[in-house]
Amino acid sequence: MKVSLKHVTHYQYSQAVQLGPQLIKLRPAPHCRTPISSYQLNIKPSTYFINWQQDPFSNHVARLVFTEKTNFFEINVELTAELKTINPFDFFVEPSAEHHPFTYEPNLIAGLSPYLETEICGPLFQAFIKTVPQEKRHTIEYIVYLNQLVFNKVRYMVRHEPGVQSTEETLQLNSGSCRDSSWLLVQLCRHMGIAARFVSGYLIEANTDWHNLNSPAESQENVAELHAWCEVFIPGAGWVGIDPTSGLLATEGHIPLAAAPDPSNAMPIYGELDVCEVEMSHKITTLMHKA
Repeated sequence: MKVSLKHVTHYQYSQAVQLGPQLIKLRPAPHCRTPISSYQLNIKPSTYFINWQQDPFSNHVARLVFTEKTNFFEINVELTAELKTINPFDFFVEPSAEHHPFTYEPNLIAGLSPYLETEICGPLFQAFIKTVPQEKRHTIEYIVYLNQLVFNKVRYMVRHEPGVQSTEETLQLNSGSCRDSSWLLVQLCRHMGIAARFVSGYLIEANTDWHNLNSPAESQENVAELHAWCEVFIPGAGWVGIDPTSGLLATEGHIPLAAAPDPSNAMPIYGELDVCEVEMSHKITTLMHKA
């Protein structure tokens, strides 16, 4: 099945403002496994220069520089994704990492060090870690278990406030957005010695039968939405996507846009502007075609 996705983000300003450089991470990342047959990024107003770059984590970045003041800013993404079935368990694991706990080879440690950094544990997080059994078990079973642990702990909610909750706040509330539960899972994996990174992207659910059971009704009506999940690095398998919002591994419907050690470096849109009042709206629409 092919899915045409259109994503419009509109910022309306209370007055004409000068925009600083705007960094847009809304292009499928190089490690995206879902074939993307077409992609377009259209920007309004048209008084800008654009340079495509890659950030230190290999994410595609459109850097926009505006030459004139404006009272609005609109980002329009159009892409077509080919949803070919992906078996999320179709990988091999190196014998040295077949069971957890395992140790990364010395030649991997330097590159993975940003993805192993842990935050200081609060009391709730310390207690949460203690609920994880310490016995030896197959690595794949273990990451599935950690994913399910967060899925069962955090009630999913739509949260429009910017930023990501701390692990303590998410555990205290027992609820959070996809980005909150994903950051909790990233930290949990790192404390267990598994390199993990935060991912932002699109989630396309052409088949809603498996839609996460924790979703509120308004989310379940969406075929596509901006989403966040976690990826862990398993020697031999590489980066493996795990989604604590659904409790499942990432498949063809997960289209990564940015992956980074922390959420701030995976923000889809970032930039500065003159002081003003801002109204923001965004809409994602999809059209399904049989391939």
